[in-house]
Amino acid sequence: MNRALQWKLVAGFILVFVAGAITGAFVGASHVRNHVFDPHRGMPSERMRRWIRHELNLTPEQVAKISPVIDKASVQLESIRMETGRRVHETMEQAHQEMAASLTDEQRAKLHEIEARHAHRRGLHPRLSPSDHEEPDSQ
Repeated sequence: MNRALQWKLVAGFILVFVAGAITGAFVGASHVRNHVFDPHRGMPSERMRRWIRHELNLTPEQVAKISPVIDKASVQLESIRMETGRRVHETMEQAHQEMAASLTDEQRAKLHEIEARHAHRRGLHPRLSPSDHEEPDSQ
């Protein structure tokens, strides 16, 4: 391979590297802008306040007057969300306990692993062990 061809190859590799770096910088900047500086992030009451202010073109005085209503609604919605989450968890826990009676020991262990994996994702600790799933007759 002659010297001119070697330099062209090196220049081509450098050009591809620089193009990749520039593309990565643009993609990274877009990601940061959309996820870090997202105007829809923040407390639910603040998101609600921004949305209603924008949609209704409210004056600062109007925003001040409706802010207590928004704050109250936000607290109520958070309470509903927490209660719903608790009820979903209880329902799933009950369903797993009822299903466990029809499962083999291996399937119950697998179900417990699934529960533990889901609890870990939510930052919780599973309350049931595989022995909790055993049929009452088998003890």
